[in-house]
Amino acid sequence: MRAVLFPGQGAQFKGMGRDLFGRFSALVRTADRILGYSIEELCLRDPGQRLAQTQYTQPALYVVNAFAFLAAQGAGGAEPEFLAGHSLGEYNALLSSGVFDFESGLRLVQKRGELMSRAPRGAMAAVLGLDCALLSDLCKKAGFSGIHPANINSPSQVVISGAESEISRVQKLIEAQAGARYVRLNVGGAFHSPLMQSAADEFQEFVGRFTFQDPKTPVISNVTARPYATGDVGMQLVRQITSPVQWNDCVRYMIARGVRDFQEVGPGQILTKLVTQIRQEAAPIVLEDVSRVELSLSSSDAAKSTKTADDVARHVGVLPPTQSETLTDNRSPQASAAKPQTAAELRPSPVVLHDVVPPRRPADRIFGIDPTDLGARSFRDEYGIKFAYIAGSMYKGISSKELVVRMGRAGFMGFLGTGGMPLEEIESDIQYIKAELREAYSYGCNLLHSPESPALEDAVVDILLRHRVRFVEASAYMQITPALVRYKLSGLSKAADGTIVRRHRIIAKVSNTEVARAFLQPPSQRIVQSLLANGQITAEQADIAGQVPTADDICVEADSGGHTDQGVAFALFPAIAQVRDEVVAHRRYHYPVHLGAAGGIGTAHAALAAFMLGADFIVTGSINQCTVEAGTSDAVKDMLQEVDVNDTDYAPAGDMFEIGAKVQVVKKGVFFPARANKLYELYRRHNSIDEIDPATRRQIEEKYFALSLDQVWEETKLYLSRKSPTELDRAKQSAKHKMALIFKWYFARSTRLAMTGVVRNKVDFQIQCGPALGAFNQRVKGTALENWRNRHVDQIAFVILEETGELMDSALRRYAEVRDKRQIAVPAVA
Repeated sequence: MRAVLFPGQGAQFKGMGRDLFGRFSALVRTADRILGYSIEELCLRDPGQRLAQTQYTQPALYVVNAFAFLAAQGAGGAEPEFLAGHSLGEYNALLSSGVFDFESGLRLVQKRGELMSRAPRGAMAAVLGLDCALLSDLCKKAGFSGIHPANINSPSQVVISGAESEISRVQKLIEAQAGARYVRLNVGGAFHSPLMQSAADEFQEFVGRFTFQDPKTPVISNVTARPYATGDVGMQLVRQITSPVQWNDCVRYMIARGVRDFQEVGPGQILTKLVTQIRQEAAPIVLEDVSRVELSLSSSDAAKSTKTADDVARHVGVLPPTQSETLTDNRSPQASAAKPQTAAELRPSPVVLHDVVPPRRPADRIFGIDPTDLGARSFRDEYGIKFAYIAGSMYKGISSKELVVRMGRAGFMGFLGTGGMPLEEIESDIQYIKAELREAYSYGCNLLHSPESPALEDAVVDILLRHRVRFVEASAYMQITPALVRYKLSGLSKAADGTIVRRHRIIAKVSNTEVARAFLQPPSQRIVQSLLANGQITAEQADIAGQVPTADDICVEADSGGHTDQGVAFALFPAIAQVRDEVVAHRRYHYPVHLGAAGGIGTAHAALAAFMLGADFIVTGSINQCTVEAGTSDAVKDMLQEVDVNDTDYAPAGDMFEIGAKVQVVKKGVFFPARANKLYELYRRHNSIDEIDPATRRQIEEKYFALSLDQVWEETKLYLSRKSPTELDRAKQSAKHKMALIFKWYFARSTRLAMTGVVRNKVDFQIQCGPALGAFNQRVKGTALENWRNRHVDQIAFVILEETGELMDSALRRYAEVRDKRQIAVPAVA
C-alpha cells in the first residue's frame, strides 16, 4: 500500500517549483488573482524575503505541493491508499482527496496564514533526544506551565510552542538532559498551541462559509492521527491551529494499516526522513481482531440483519473503514498494569446489532436524516463535537473519567461528575482525561452549587481554571454565585477586530423559568466589580461582562433521576424557550444561546420528542449509570439492568433534607425510599430526637441505622468537627438541627453502601435513577444489551441517535404524504 505525504511550513526554499509553474499556467493565474501578487515570482525570486513570512509561506507551499501532486499523477502515478500532510500540508492532502477545489483551498490557506501571522507573539523550538511524555513531565515539574507540544514529529523529536520568555528559559532545562538538543526555530508565533486560540476563533467563522465534500481517499488528520470523519473537515481544520501535530502517530497508523511505500510530494525530503526515524524508533500499533457480540430483538429475525455498531460509527464517520479490527497501542506489560484502561480500550468496540438499530434502507430513508443532522450544527461546532448528544454528570464520579474519555473519543461529550468528589480526586481525574483526549476531543466537568460551602465551589473553580477546562455543566443553582461568574469571565477576551472571544462555556441545567432567566442575563455588576477589585478578573473582562449571558447555553431538565422538580418537558421546554427568545432579543447578544433537553431520555422516541420540541442538543443520564464505564458498583448495575419504567419513586434529598427537596430513586428491591420518607415525616412532626416514641426509635436504630442514635451522633460530631465546626455549633444550639444531622447520616450511608456494593445491606441502597433507564431496558430486552456488561456509553448513544434519525425520517415522510394528497385534491382555479 502507498501513502502520499505533503510537507508543511519549514520545507520552503527560494526556487521551489521551478519546473512546475509553466505546466499549470491556468492555475497560476487563478492563484495570482486570489492572492493579489505573483506566486511564481514569490517562489522563484522571493523579493523582499517574504517567503519566510507565514502569510506568504503557506500559500506558496500549498500551490507548489498541489502542482507537484498533479505532475506526479500526470506521469501515470497510481492512486494512493492514504493521504497525509504535515500542518499546512494537510490542506494539500484534502485537496488531493477531492474535499475542496484548488481555489477554495487556496483561500482557506491564505486566511489561515494571515490569521496565524498576526496572532499574539510567541516562539518555538525543536527538542531532539527526548520523547514527548518525558519532556512534558520535565516542564511540568520545573514550573513551565506555558510550554506546549506543537509537533510530535517522531519518538525523539518534539517541537514546542509557548511565550517567547518561556521558550528561551526552558533551553537550560532541556540541554541539561543527557542526549537532548535544543534548536530555536526562526518563527514569530507559537503555532499549534493555545496561544493561537484567537486565530482559531476567527478562522472558525471563515471556514463556515465553505462546503466540504467527504474525502474520496482516506486523509489522516494531524489532530486525531486517524482518518477524517464524514462531515468533520471544518471542525478539524479549526482545531488543527491550536492542537499539536500528531505526526508520529499518523505514520504509525498508516504503517499499521499496511502502508509500506511513503512518497513525499512537494519541496524537500523532511517527511521522508521522519518516516525512516519513526520506523526505527516507534513501537508499532497492532491491528487486533475484536470479538463481536450479536444482539437480537427478535430471534426469528436475527439472521436477516448484519448491522454493526462499527457500521453506524463508520457511516457517521467516527471509525475508519476497517473490517473486523480495532486499533490498540502495543504497550508494555508494565504500562498496562499501571494504567489498566488504555485510550484504545475506550474507543467504541465492534458490536453486531440485529434490529437494535434496524438496517439502513435507502429506499425508505427519503429525507436521509443522519445522526450528525440531529440538533443544532452551531452547537456542535462551538463545542467541537460531531453529535448533539451529551452524557450529563452524575455525582461522586458515577460519570467517571473513563465514561468521559469514551464519549469524547466517539465524537460526543461527557461531563465528569465532580459533585461529592474530593478535590484531589477531581484534579487527578481531569489530568487523566486530558492525557487521554489530549486537545483532540471535547470534555467538560460539572460545577455543583454549594450554598453551604462557597469555599468548596471556589476550590473547584480553581481546579477548572488551572487545568484550562473549557466546558462546564452548572447544576443545582438557584442563584448566580461569584465562583460561577469568575469561571465565566476568566475565559473572556477580545480579538484584534473587537469581537468577543469566549474561551469558557457554561451549560446551565435549569428546571424553572426564573432560574433560566437569571442565567440568561449578564452577570451582576456587583459580583463583577467585586471580582475586579479582588484581582480575580481583568478590567477588559469586567468591561465585556455586560455583553454576554452568564450561561452560554441552557439545558432544560424535566423530571429526571436524582434531584428533580418533577417538571413536565412538554410544558417546561416551550416556556423556557420563550424566556430565552425574549432575553436574547432584548439584550441583542451576538451569539446564539442554545437550548437542550434532559430528563426521561432513554430511547429514540424520547430523543425524537426532544428534537421536535426544538432542542439543539440532548443530555442523557440514568441510562449511562448502567454501563461498563459508570463509576458505581457492579451490584448496583446488576439491579439497574432489571429496572422497569415503574420501578422508581421519590425520596427526600439528603443534601437538602430540611427543605424537603426530592430525588428520584430506584424502589425495586430496596427499602430506601420508604425509610427516607419516614425519616422526613418524623423530622416534620418533631422538634428533637427526644420527642420520638420509644418503639419508633428502636425501629430506626435496629432496622434503618444498625446503630444506636447516640452512636450515630458521635460519628456525626467527629466528622463535623473536622469538616464543618459551624454546623456542629448550630446543632448544639438547635435540637431540631441536631435531629436533621442524625437523619442525614442515613442518606450518606445509603449512598456509600450502594457505590461500594455492600450486598448484605442492599435494602438500604440509595440509587438515584429515572424511568428513562426502564424504557431503555425494555427496548433491549432479549438482546445482548440486556446485560450491562455489554453496554458501553458511546454505543448506547449511537443506537439512540441512529434510530432517532429513522423515526424522524418516517414522521416527515408521513406528513409529506398528507401534504401531497392535499395538493392533489385542490381544484384548479384558473
